[in-house]
Amino acid sequence: MANRSQTKPKLTGVDPNSGFCHSTRIFHSLRPEIPVPPPSQPLSVTDFAFSFLPSVASSATVLVDSVTGHHLSDSLFLQQVKNLSSSLASLTPLSRGDVAFILSPSSLQISVLYFSLLSLGIITSPANTLSSDSEVAHMVRLSQPVIAFATSSTAHKIPNLQYGTVLLDSPQFVSMINGLHGSDKNRGSDRVEVSQPDTAAILFSSGTTGRVKGVELTHRNFISVICDIYYSRQLDMNGEERRVYLFPLPLFHVFGFLMLLSSVASGDTIVLMQRFDFEGMLKVVEKYKITSMPVSPPLVVALTKSELVKKYDLSSLRTVGCGGAPLGKEVAENFKVKFPNVEIGEGYGLTESSGLAARMIGPEETKRHSSVGRLQNKFEAKIVDPVSGEALPPGNKGELWLRSPTIMKGYVGDEKATTETLDSEGWLKTGDLCYFDSEGFLYIVDRLKELIKYKAYQVAPAELELLLLSNPEIVDAAVIPYPDEDAGQIPMAFVVRKSGSNITASEVTDFVAKQVAPYKKIRRLSFANSIPKSASGKILRRELVARALSAASSKL
Repeated sequence: MANRSQTKPKLTGVDPNSGFCHSTRIFHSLRPEIPVPPPSQPLSVTDFAFSFLPSVASSATVLVDSVTGHHLSDSLFLQQVKNLSSSLASLTPLSRGDVAFILSPSSLQISVLYFSLLSLGIITSPANTLSSDSEVAHMVRLSQPVIAFATSSTAHKIPNLQYGTVLLDSPQFVSMINGLHGSDKNRGSDRVEVSQPDTAAILFSSGTTGRVKGVELTHRNFISVICDIYYSRQLDMNGEERRVYLFPLPLFHVFGFLMLLSSVASGDTIVLMQRFDFEGMLKVVEKYKITSMPVSPPLVVALTKSELVKKYDLSSLRTVGCGGAPLGKEVAENFKVKFPNVEIGEGYGLTESSGLAARMIGPEETKRHSSVGRLQNKFEAKIVDPVSGEALPPGNKGELWLRSPTIMKGYVGDEKATTETLDSEGWLKTGDLCYFDSEGFLYIVDRLKELIKYKAYQVAPAELELLLLSNPEIVDAAVIPYPDEDAGQIPMAFVVRKSGSNITASEVTDFVAKQVAPYKKIRRLSFANSIPKSASGKILRRELVARALSAASSKL
């Protein structure tokens, strides 16, 4: 499959420089066309990813656990996926379309589990292990799982399910993955036919209002993204036979989930980190001679400024892919001065688009430091005026709308949010203020959505506001993003106390911290007499952001 030729897209009436069609007002991808299996072909994302691997068993390393040093070769990984798939089919009453909830740190076992479940048509729904009990309960209500997979340290958070919870660190699971568990061989060997439109995963993402949402993604979504990444990878090899990827991102994150699937297909080596630690990351880069890894803007800053970098040999690094928030030109240039042999490319994507929607490919594109690159293959985009609804040409700012075979089915169990985000023609309204230039490069200006981007996480202000307002000492509250060099943004709260209340800032932050995952904590707080709002009652967050920045500057 890797030898099929690629051709430039032939689109009538489309500007070959920008990709913009003046008659439809749609931007089209300028990437070469790539082969994708017909959507009617029965195919799971597991079978598709494995179809790229050599037919002869390989001893090359595909997965490494950086904590334990344990690793899996291509052949052993394939065998363990087959063993676990057979055991699950034989020993459990699971059937195609059932949901499996997963609450575990990244590990070799989790990687095998993902591929096994997907091969059986079981919907995979992984969650953040830092989630509180109430957050886990909410995600379980959304995804409606019949079984869970967890570790002995996380299982207590999961409510009782129809088929219970399987412990990944139990002797039973180890036996299943190694093919030592007694099973009905006849049933275990039955092949499950999976359709590409079937749901493959429910990944969790914060919405602009309320609590976390479950994003429903199909086998077709992931197959389309893998095709794009695989063929882009062939164009961007730079003479490398096999890349060594470091995964500091957790595998429940859409990018971690996607890159695991695509890296296996591409025949790369994946080094997993169970928990991110800056110096630990540097040690792993040196020890395993990492060639590529994803980074966030705060991590780029840390790599540029930290004295710890001098202690380790990072000469193996060749490329880093930056996402999660726009990367400043000055930050990128400083990084390039310190790491002249490392190519830094930006990208853009959402959980709702199965990950990547735009990115840079090759040294020429990576020079556009303030851009997130060009549209991925088979993507279409509109820049829509938020007021008039008019689709705008290059050079004009508006809300970015996306359409492609990778766009989600919708938000599971939330029809209202789905219809607000996806229109009848399949356009995903991203909520981001963007523009394209005359050469088809996409630029992120601001967020129309009100999510706070804390490191690699998204924090919904409305969720924190609801928690604050549940405190009897608080009569009104608003949460805004506050700029932070290390984290990108941190949640800052403006709080109006009840008359006569003496509640302190630390008491307020502790109240929230006890009920949310650590990345959602309120990290800055100011008491106010009132919260500015529009006539319709909407919080005027921009006024609060300006007030916070003004107060900070006056102290300098």
